Amino acid sequence: MAYQTFQQEYLQIPVVTRAYTTACVLTTAAVQLELITPFQLYFNPDLILRNYQVWRLITNFLFFGPIGFNFLFNMIFLYRYCRMLEEGSFRGRTADFVFMFLFGGLLMTIFGTFVSLVFLGQAFTIMLVYVWSRRNPNVRMNFFGLLNFQAPFLPWVLMGFSLLLGNSIIVDLLGIAVGHVYFFLEDVFPNQPGGGRWLKTPFFLKMLFDTPEEDANYNPLPEERPGGFAWGEGQRLGG
Repeated sequence: MAYQTFQQEYLQIPVVTRAYTTACVLTTAAVQLELITPFQLYFNPDLILRNYQVWRLITNFLFFGPIGFNFLFNMIFLYRYCRMLEEGSFRGRTADFVFMFLFGGLLMTIFGTFVSLVFLGQAFTIMLVYVWSRRNPNVRMNFFGLLNFQAPFLPWVLMGFSLLLGNSIIVDLLGIAVGHVYFFLEDVFPNQPGGGRWLKTPFFLKMLFDTPEEDANYNPLPEERPGGFAWGEGQRLGG
């Protein structure tokens, strides 16, 4: 019974969020069990180009470090905001969501080459948080019960939290920068005088991922609780 309940809940997670978070958890578990090592996963342009280890283009987004507070913190935020994006502004637009993943991943890979980052998963999480926060500007957030602020400030609050923990903020800045580029090209520039839509999802992605009908039993997460936990809980203004 417990397994069936877990399976049902697991299958309720939208497909992109389910695939990405599962891959991250399994990759971390494989490292923890010493089936693989981080040295086989990290981003290294020389090994990719000269030794054709192309899997590093993907695996560097899947490893968030050993299991601990930092890993759990990142997984919670990754799962919550990835799912809320997929069930919110990308509902019924799976191909567009996958294209955002590809676009963001490509930009981070290019930028990561110049700033010598070897794992980009945390930056990718910040990108998802940034896009969600800009598309939900009226949501009020509460961080650890200490700070109250509007959703667009959430990525910057997370960056400040990383700074307090002694982590490099380059990762956070990269996620914010890539998230802003996507948000500007997708949400801002097309609505400007003389603007246009530069980001167009390839047709083959639409053929692969978009389906004409939605599951009537689909149960999205409520966006009234954008963080889902004490450090990210919020509510819409005027609600």
